[in-house]
Amino acid sequence: MTRPHVLLSVAVSVDGYIDDVSPQRFPLSNAEDFDRVDQLRAESDAILIGAATIRADNPRLLVNCQDRRASRIARGLPEYPAKVAVTGSGELDPGLKFWHCGGQKLVYTNDSGAPAATARVGELATVVSLGAEVELGALLDDLGARGVGRLMVEGGGSIHTAFLAEGLADEVRIAIAPMLIGQASAPRFVNPAEFPGGPARRFHLEEVTRLGDVAVLRYLPKRDGAA
Repeated sequence: MTRPHVLLSVAVSVDGYIDDVSPQRFPLSNAEDFDRVDQLRAESDAILIGAATIRADNPRLLVNCQDRRASRIARGLPEYPAKVAVTGSGELDPGLKFWHCGGQKLVYTNDSGAPAATARVGELATVVSLGAEVELGALLDDLGARGVGRLMVEGGGSIHTAFLAEGLADEVRIAIAPMLIGQASAPRFVNPAEFPGGPARRFHLEEVTRLGDVAVLRYLPKRDGAA
């Protein structure tokens, strides 16, 4: 079965944080980088996010540019990519924006979380249980069977960590914002984990792009970089 191409997308501060500790989402990127992310969303068949990030940020997770949506329709695609939520507990708030805009919604969970997810958002999304655990390989297999060829993963840290630890990321795009968060309890791009190849493994750096004061690094984790 063909799995989707998996792209991890994240913006970080110079010291590696993806947010600060305030209740509101801290804007790391600039307007040019937000537009780049919008383009990546338009090029994707589905966008994946963890339930914790949905609860914390209440995102809509849409393609904002009308021309890009029109281009998708002209190519025979849905106006918006599918939106994918991952949850272990199934504790999802049906009142959040994620469920009430855009196109198709999918929820991946486990057998214990499926009843709660179905009760809360079963009328708003397709709930898929992956068995005893939420296994990302099985999730990708199911998305591939649904015709998803390109998956954009937008976080949060636990989700990014899991994809990298299991060697499932084909591409990582990191936007580095020119600021320092400096708060030890603030969330980071990835959490401690056993990653394939360990700390000696070097990714292949495919591209570096400057967008105003933001640098975007494009890494291909399944290819080795130069020593």
